[in-house]
Parts: sequence; structure tokens; C-alpha cells
Amino acid sequence: MAATLGPLGSWQQWRRCLSARDGSRMLLLLLLLGSGQGPQQVGAGQTFEYLKREHSLSKPYQGVGTGSSSLWNLMGNAMVMTQYIRLTPDMQSKQGALWNRVPCFLRDWELQVHFKIHGQGKKNLHGDGLAIWYTKDRMQPGPVFGNMDKFVGLGVFVDTYPNEEKQQEAQKRRYSPGVQRVFPYISAMVNNGSLSYDHERDGRPTELGGCTAIVRNLHYDTFLVIRYVKRHLTIMMDIDGKHEWRDCIEVPGVRLPRGYYFGTSSITGDLSDNHDVISLKLFELTVERTPEEEKLHRDVFLPSVDNMKLPEMTAPLPPLSGLALFLIVFFSLVFSVFAIVIGIILYNKWQEQSRKRFY
Repeated sequence: MAATLGPLGSWQQWRRCLSARDGSRMLLLLLLLGSGQGPQQVGAGQTFEYLKREHSLSKPYQGVGTGSSSLWNLMGNAMVMTQYIRLTPDMQSKQGALWNRVPCFLRDWELQVHFKIHGQGKKNLHGDGLAIWYTKDRMQPGPVFGNMDKFVGLGVFVDTYPNEEKQQEAQKRRYSPGVQRVFPYISAMVNNGSLSYDHERDGRPTELGGCTAIVRNLHYDTFLVIRYVKRHLTIMMDIDGKHEWRDCIEVPGVRLPRGYYFGTSSITGDLSDNHDVISLKLFELTVERTPEEEKLHRDVFLPSVDNMKLPEMTAPLPPLSGLALFLIVFFSLVFSVFAIVIGIILYNKWQEQSRKRFY
């Protein structure tokens, strides 16, 4: 199912309008639309979107850096170029990330990601892909596409290397019909901090859903959109050069807390690729809710998915204070001394009784 949404679908209309209207009036209109302050209706129904500049990134990439005053922070091997931000170059053992410094408190939102993955590697000799994050923690390097394992939040993965398939081939085993996936592959995962991403199986045990996405070495733009509305997670892609969104993942009952951070990361190992981000645009979506929906859609404090059991997090025990530690050691010594005294008394009585029985 294809749908034309947001700025991608309306751009051609603006161009036609530009040729038919007075230039000065249209220039003013384009400036207003480009400011991100005016609403744009999305599809049918009462849904409007507003561009949130504090959570968005586009050329010429102002506000990107490593300082505390930047809206976006770079990590690892990520570099700012004139036409894109390169998370990792086409070199082995590199990792990089780009993180928004401002936590997002929007209730309903849509993130549009313009990206490009390309390199010299031939079929299945490239890797490893990139990830888009909405998580509690930011700037935490790790093994999951350059981010930490056991994250808290949402991860969307554009995986370009089939680890599980290669292991099956090495073991001379074959997939059962309907199980094998075609890579590159997009998948999504919600985590409360208790789950590990399974690299050897390409995240299969914990994925919410996925689809094939042939995104490498294309000569046209590739886009991914993540939409979160009324606890409904939808992921679509535009990778065919047609300016149309194509369905990939749709999951109801996804509960994501507010106040998390958006980011994107990538990693290379023995195989590599260029992983570039051209833009990240976050839109606030305003949707109508019934009183019943308002009660159901209250804020949550830990990510979860309805009808999907996530292991509960075990809170670490607080460290003992000096007084508590002293009391524990003191009473342990007292109990030990008491037990030794009782043992000596019982032993002496037993010896006396033994002597009486002997005589």
C-alpha cells in the first residue's frame, strides 16, 4: 500500500503553483512553509503536522558539534560534510553516531530520515548498516549498530549484512521455507533495558516486524519514516525513487515514554560501507482523541508493547551505608562468638557424660 504524505507529496504541487502564480507572492508562501511554523494536514481526518526545529537536522548542518551549545552532538568517527553527515566511512572497524541533545516530550510524532548507504563492497560483502533511535540514554557507544546493548526505548535497524544466513551456510544448513529474509532488511525493536540484541540472528528473536529494503548504491534518494500516533507505531519507506511511502512495519499497542532522545548510529566490522545521513525532520502530529482514548493514552515510564511480554527489570540494590555495614559485621561477630561458646559448653557436657558411662 502506497501513500503520499507530508512534504514529499506536496513538493510537486508547490512547483506547479510556483509557475502559475505571481513570483513574489509564492516566494512569501514558500518562506512561510519552510519556516516550519505553519500546520500541514496529513492524509484524511483531523491530523496536522508541525516541523520541530529543535529535533530536526538539515543542510547546512548548523548546530552540529561536540559542545554543550549544539543541538546535535557527534560521536566516534562521525563527520560533518557539505552535503551529508557521514556516520562511518567505507573502512573497517569504524563506528559513529549523531544524537539530538534536546529530549522530546511530544505525544504524537513523525520522524522522516533521508539517508544513503553505499560502498565498494559487492553482494553480501558489505556492512553492517545503521540504526535510528528514540531512547532514554544518548551518546553511549556499543555493539548494536554503534549504540549500547540493552537500551531503553525504540530502535529501528537498517541491516545490510545477513549474519544468520552466513552462519547457516557455514554449517551447511538451509532455512525452512518462509523463514529466510532478503537483505538489506529493516526491523524494529522495543526494549525496557532487559533484552540484548542478537547479532548472530540479526535481531530476529526480539523484532516487532520487518521488511526487505534494497537501499544500497542507489542513484536516487532513500527515505524512512517512523510515525508514532495513539500508541500505534508505523514504519514506511520511500526507496524506489517514486516519492511514495511504502508500508514496512505496523504495530499497535506500543507504549513509549516521553522525554527520550532521537539519534542515529552506525558501525562497520570486517566489512564496511559509507553510512550517510542527509536530513532528520521531526514533525509534531496533532490528533483528536476521545475521552476514552485520553484515559487509555496516559504517560508511561517504561517502554512496552501490548501482548508482548518483556522481562522485568530488576532494580539494583542500594549500596550499604557505613553504619549499616558496621552493624552487620558487629552482629555477625557476636553471633559467631555466641555459637562458639555454646559449642564448647555442649562439647564439655558430652565429654562428662561419656566418662560417667565409662566408669
